[in-house]
Amino acid sequence: MIITPSHYDFSAIAPAMQSYVDRKILSGVSSAVLHGQDLVHFQAAGWADIENQIPLRHDHLFRVFSNTKLLTSMAIMQLVESSQLKLDDPVEVYLPQLGTRQVLLPGATDISQTEAARSAITVRQLLTHTSGLSYGLLDHGSTIYKAYVERKVLNAFEPLSELINVLEDLPLSFHPGTQWEYSIATDVLSRLVEVVSGDNFDVYLHAHILSPLGMNDTSFWVPPHKHDRLSAYYAGSDPMNVLNRDLKRLEKSPYPEAFLKPIPRFSGGGGLVSSMHDMLALMRSFLPGGRAVLKPESIQLMMQNHLPAGWGIAFPGVGDVPGKGFGLGGAVTLRPGENDPADAEGEFEWGGIAGTHWWISPRHNMAGLLMTQRQMAFWHPYSFEFKKLAYAAMLGK
Repeated sequence: MIITPSHYDFSAIAPAMQSYVDRKILSGVSSAVLHGQDLVHFQAAGWADIENQIPLRHDHLFRVFSNTKLLTSMAIMQLVESSQLKLDDPVEVYLPQLGTRQVLLPGATDISQTEAARSAITVRQLLTHTSGLSYGLLDHGSTIYKAYVERKVLNAFEPLSELINVLEDLPLSFHPGTQWEYSIATDVLSRLVEVVSGDNFDVYLHAHILSPLGMNDTSFWVPPHKHDRLSAYYAGSDPMNVLNRDLKRLEKSPYPEAFLKPIPRFSGGGGLVSSMHDMLALMRSFLPGGRAVLKPESIQLMMQNHLPAGWGIAFPGVGDVPGKGFGLGGAVTLRPGENDPADAEGEFEWGGIAGTHWWISPRHNMAGLLMTQRQMAFWHPYSFEFKKLAYAAMLGK
């Protein structure tokens, strides 16, 4: 991978990222910055495998989890471009199981305590996490969380078609279009791609996004000849302390042999493994002059805020994320907060729960990538520091 000579000084990034490795907060971390199509910073520090002392290389593979959502959103936009879908179509036209919806009453202690939904779920609401669906992942102890866990909504061993069958009997958390809640919606979108296109989701992604962009290391499972390139996965002993230094290896997360063999569900919300090389190709497709699989107007639409004025995003146990709206596949910075660079307004970003992050600044024609494998490292101090240093180098501040 070629780094284009640059007059920008990115020298502060390497020691900053190395410090997280030295403090045993991260096992290893790879970082990259694009200025337009030019790769102006690229570094790998630390270990892909601490126990076996394998240094992190540029060709290592990462569980990208929710970075998958960007590709799923792109697939939906391709179907919109080809007039096979419209953003404001009721999804029940294609997935009738999601037609007759019930909504939990405020304060409900049982999923039977519901009322009829006031409107249908639309494709746009699935893209923006305003559909009323939940996740069964972050909101521990809630009525809907318990129901999602009992019904095994997040079941990698059942196909996407079965996910829709399971959701048919579960209520929504709120009326469609009335709130924002991070959710299983993107997995629903991956089933929508299958129904509309006639292809299995993995086949569609490969034919229409991965192969055209040269993303040859991105897939839902790692073939045996690449197993040695899959980075080890770690967690802190205290999941709620993001700066905990006591890393422990996760051998069976989220299930035994995860990502090492084929499974029935091609999760559009979190199922892909990828590499830094492939993620750079994906970022380049969103910047002017790159090999693209979407029309410029679709890219622009994805990177715009689609939430009503005054809305924001929030996560259970974390609370509000100030100054953020949401586009079609990622958050949009409306007003830079304390963790953002001062010049980050208009940025489009998202990441995965294991610490893989991307961000694109149309305003500054730049993008950044971080890849590591620490559980619960989504929007982590190391990613905030990296972004601020990258912006400072690019903008000379």
